[in-house]
Amino acid sequence: MLSLIKRTVVLGILVVAFTSCNQNPTLQTYYVDNELRPGFTTLDIPTSFVGLDEKELTPEQLDAYESVDKLNMLAFVLDENNKENYEVELAKVKTILENPKYEELMRGGNTTDGKFVIKLLGEEDDIDEIILFGSANERGFALVRILGNSMNPEHIMSLASALESKDFKDTDMTQFTNFFK
Repeated sequence: MLSLIKRTVVLGILVVAFTSCNQNPTLQTYYVDNELRPGFTTLDIPTSFVGLDEKELTPEQLDAYESVDKLNMLAFVLDENNKENYEVELAKVKTILENPKYEELMRGGNTTDGKFVIKLLGEEDDIDEIILFGSANERGFALVRILGNSMNPEHIMSLASALESKDFKDTDMTQFTNFFK
């Protein structure tokens, strides 16, 4: 009888362990699974490579800059040979981003030029990840993850204005910025 109870408890623990594991794909697994596949381009940029002069930043911009660890970009570059694969990959990313853990901050664009969505992962004033996802039927799509600790979305938007005036010519950011032109 004691053996039957032990087996039942062990079986119960195994069932709970297997069913509690999240089997849904994540952005991280999507990145890893696709970073070396044909049609995809990746770029990882630590914030130190952005090259902002911290003395020229406002306190909010400096707070945002210090809270960001790195940027990851995974882009699917569309050409005449991979249109069908583009549709499949686009659907995969959209499905991942439908997960309620990614809180939508903003969306925009149009069917002609392209669409974008900005999502957050974390608490309102303690963001761990900001996701920028944009797609254009003529170019492909890009998935950008801004990774950090305790990021504040308002401060990040303030930092974005400082980045707009920066000339990234002849830097590691050129590949990143060229995709969005």
